Amino acid sequence: MTDARDLVAIHDPDDPRIAAYRAVRERDVVGRGERFVAEGEVVLRLLLGPSCRHRVESALIAKSRLPALADLLCALPPEAPLYAASQAVMDAAVGFHIHRGVLAIGRRAEAQDAAALLSELPPEALVVALVGVSNHDNVGGVFRNTAAFGADAVLLDASSCDPLYRKAIRVSVGASLITPFARGGSGAELMDALDAAGFRTVALSPAGKTRLDEIEPAPRTALLLGAEGPGLPTALMARARSTARIDMVAGFDSLNVAVTSGVALYAMTRGGVRPR
Repeated sequence: MTDARDLVAIHDPDDPRIAAYRAVRERDVVGRGERFVAEGEVVLRLLLGPSCRHRVESALIAKSRLPALADLLCALPPEAPLYAASQAVMDAAVGFHIHRGVLAIGRRAEAQDAAALLSELPPEALVVALVGVSNHDNVGGVFRNTAAFGADAVLLDASSCDPLYRKAIRVSVGASLITPFARGGSGAELMDALDAAGFRTVALSPAGKTRLDEIEPAPRTALLLGAEGPGLPTALMARARSTARIDMVAGFDSLNVAVTSGVALYAMTRGGVRPR
């Protein structure tokens, strides 16, 4: 196990040293600025891994989990405190039961805009662009699919959910920590950046003109997805190079947007995982 002197024992849920972990759900609503919460062993491993651009500031671990996490906790940088508490103290500080017993506070890497991110991608690239997707479960699911199929990046307009929202990270199983993304601006501005970077845009909609499996991906392809219900704005659909649909049985015209992203990414990669 990590040397005991590296552990900071916490006995009081009101200890000021763990103030960043207090009332997690309430802070989810107001946001944390440059910081975010990572929850669970798998997510913490990605946060500490070589593919993550963000850095860890501290970790709060239930004492019962310490022996099983010895190898992982040794990877914490020396400047990041490792707090250990009983399950009861941890739950009281956070405000709900943390059954995984693993939390960390991360600090965001410097944000990039869409144009800067796209300029760093290789000549052959596949990206996903989200417009108005505000549900954290859907955003987390999209990032999980993006990582699974080896897409290169995700763009999000300003009205879409922050991928580093706690639940979005959790649903993505940490994929939003390792997948490059840019968030901000309008859907039209995302389209401008994609056009300028030479991407063929494929807008997904039940009203798409072409069946998804008939779309041949270009060297640079961007899949555009809108929120469930309203979908993509008409103006963005009109600007897209192609509009595609996923044919379904009669009487059911829409898939969950996260599921749609998985089907579309599979179609664009023809089932083969693309090397990153």
